[in-house]
Amino acid sequence: MPDNSAPLRVLAFAGSLRRNSYNRHLIDAATGSAPAGLSLTVHDSIADIPLFNEDLEADAAGGPDGVMRLRAAVAAADGVLIATPEYNQSLPGVLKNTLDWLSRNDAALGEVLSGKPVAIMGATPGRWGTRLAQSQLRHALAAMGALVMTSPQLYIAEAASALDTATNDFDDATRKRLHRFLEGFQSWIHQLRGERTP
Repeated sequence: MPDNSAPLRVLAFAGSLRRNSYNRHLIDAATGSAPAGLSLTVHDSIADIPLFNEDLEADAAGGPDGVMRLRAAVAAADGVLIATPEYNQSLPGVLKNTLDWLSRNDAALGEVLSGKPVAIMGATPGRWGTRLAQSQLRHALAAMGALVMTSPQLYIAEAASALDTATNDFDDATRKRLHRFLEGFQSWIHQLRGERTP
């Protein structure tokens, strides 16, 4: 039986480049809402990931520095948490581009998303809570071999009313939902590893 006494290491990032993004704030809130036994590390930005280009991949022996750093961080994590915005009823191009890079077979690390537990969430000022973006993201990740958690799901609609603009922190109700979501992700990872949640 695998040892489940050590904290699970989860890499978290937002699929947005905007400094004041609701989804970056949601990732920040997750670090303070995680249950005991779940350790979140935030990958600050995917702004240094260039447009996917096989020529760049070949010239840089696997990919540019930003790609290689993120790929190594994903490989080292027990799970990945992604917060996605929704643009034009779809996932952001910058996020899909990042995943295209991560899907590539690295000579040293392999396909880092294949077999990796992943949880997705999202916040939007609109009424639908990133449902369409999350659906498309779920399909893309599944095609890459990621093990995407199906339940619980977290959609933060009308995020402006849940976020305190003075502190850039979400309200208690949203944090409680986030905590339950992360508890579910913790259980999902343990389940996939053949462990019981401590």
